[in-house]
Amino acid sequence: MTDDKITTVELGRGGPQVGVQGLGCMGMSEFYGATDEQAARETLETALAAGVTLFDTADIYGNGANETFLAPFVGAHRDEITLATKFAIERKDDDPHYRGVRNDPAYIRRAVENSLRRLDTDVIDLYYMHRRDPAVPLAESVGAMAELVRQGKVRQLGLSEVTGAELREAHAVHPIAAIQSEWSLFSRDVETSAASAAAELGVTFVPYSPLGRGFLTGAFTDAAKELSAGDFRTSQPRFTGDNAKRNAALLEPVHRIAAAHGASAAQVALAWVQQRARVHGLAVVPIPGTRRSSRLLENVAATRLVLTDEELALLEPIAGQVAGARYPDMSSTAAARE
Repeated sequence: MTDDKITTVELGRGGPQVGVQGLGCMGMSEFYGATDEQAARETLETALAAGVTLFDTADIYGNGANETFLAPFVGAHRDEITLATKFAIERKDDDPHYRGVRNDPAYIRRAVENSLRRLDTDVIDLYYMHRRDPAVPLAESVGAMAELVRQGKVRQLGLSEVTGAELREAHAVHPIAAIQSEWSLFSRDVETSAASAAAELGVTFVPYSPLGRGFLTGAFTDAAKELSAGDFRTSQPRFTGDNAKRNAALLEPVHRIAAAHGASAAQVALAWVQQRARVHGLAVVPIPGTRRSSRLLENVAATRLVLTDEELALLEPIAGQVAGARYPDMSSTAAARE
């Protein structure tokens, strides 16, 4: 790892330059067990110093707590960062397990005001629809989002977990700068249609969970046995029981390639995602999440790791052999609508 900052790429056609790797902030507030707020704040500063400028949150993370957590950092560095947040997944205070999907214009207008207040800012750089509700016409939802751009509350629009056809439909209503979906050595659903549509339209691809929620790093091998009871990953089919055992075995070539480069498994997994840019002809800005500065520096170093064609070929079959779905319920993902 040198002291040089990571390279940059354009976020959507005509958009700002952002670091070629961003930072997912979800785990700083919820889902992955206990967190250390001071360490997380230090990680934010380490990221910016390393050239990471796209910081990603959502109103669902900690039920608004993650946006509130980020507000001081945003205020201190507002002109240096690109701030992304999302709406669409609704929670209820009296039911911690409830997750609804709302795309109606009235909900969007309320959601953006709440996010602006929690983030203590007057504009959101990139505003995503977190999940798609097929019951609401896409043109109606994107039209409401476009109105936020005209009002100066939002600068660019994004979509998460949409198909290629949905991306094209939305882009016809208002330019879409970024699409965010899960993309990793274990999850390649987006290559069915979304990646090619993004390349065609000049939309930047922002892969979330590029490290397979930590599984690709070797941080754990069975979520149910090794992680705390409240950890989100204990409910994901591919990370427990026989599925986890089978999937851990698939990582052998990742570790072999890592050893050859003097790198970590995490760096190989991230380098593979970064190199999707060349394979698919589009800008790719993965947003691995971490709460530790040491992991952050390890992750950004992966932007300088180049895998050979032979190594990419060794990694190619992995996704097709993964046991278990990404979520217990896949109905809100793009894969369910392909």
